[in-house]
Amino acid sequence: MIEIEPIKEWLNANPFVWSMIKFLVILIVILLCIQLLRRYLKNKISNTVIRYKAQKGIEIFGYILLVFLVITYFSGAIKDFTLIVGLFTAGLAFTLQELILSIAGSIYIFLVKVYKPGDRIEINGIKGDVIDVDSIYTTMMEIGEWVSSDNYSGRIVKLSNAFVFKGPIYNYSNDFPFIWDEFNLPIRYGSDIDLAKSIIIKIASETLSEYTANSKTQWKEVVNKYYIEDAQVDPTLAITLTDNWIQFNLRYIVDFKKRRITKHLLNDSIRKEIEATDGKVLLASTTIELIKIPELKVKLKEEKTSQ
Repeated sequence: MIEIEPIKEWLNANPFVWSMIKFLVILIVILLCIQLLRRYLKNKISNTVIRYKAQKGIEIFGYILLVFLVITYFSGAIKDFTLIVGLFTAGLAFTLQELILSIAGSIYIFLVKVYKPGDRIEINGIKGDVIDVDSIYTTMMEIGEWVSSDNYSGRIVKLSNAFVFKGPIYNYSNDFPFIWDEFNLPIRYGSDIDLAKSIIIKIASETLSEYTANSKTQWKEVVNKYYIEDAQVDPTLAITLTDNWIQFNLRYIVDFKKRRITKHLLNDSIRKEIEATDGKVLLASTTIELIKIPELKVKLKEEKTSQ
């Protein structure tokens, strides 16, 4: 059997070791309680947004509680606590500066609301939808790369929160979940230009009516919040004369997650309407017209052979 008395005598002779053991036990109990509480909230809360925020709140509260525990527990057990903490903090900051910057970044993201899960952002050259933000990493579902337009590539990217301090962050959905998009339509010279303009504006107004109405209200809030001039959110059409055709540039506002499908609907509807004009409006394409083939004169020189 293990004798208890020698262990007690050794612990009494080394109070700091005994103090560390008690601290580790308390630390383990607190961590277990946090994990159990997070699991309880996960099972009890059905709403995804509320569940996510509740779990993150418990996680942040746990970090604060652990820091408070360390300060209060050791301040009365170690002499010159301030000096020790200062030296320890300096060494820790130098060794784990990237980790500390990541944790600071997570606090900055949470307090300033730089972005949140569900937002579409571009940071450090990576574009995607934010699916999680923890104390160290931001997790995104990547968009683009080898996939055209705003489609998922299928890769999940984990990015250090420290990058919020190192470069620009493009947010497609914060404050104003709409973006401006545009495309060009080449119309052949000789077409009924007024008819072409009416077709494009009519289809754009009908297809984009919901986006236009919703964006106007939110754009007013953006103008009131930031120092920014008012902008045109209704579909606009600009015409440019080129050497080969009349270029119609359609600019419009659209939901940041529906850019590809909206462009498809607009192009398809405009194509059908133009085809229904019976040749009054024609789409142009790059062509080469040969006016005249130059004449070639070939002179053959007869060779005389001597017999």
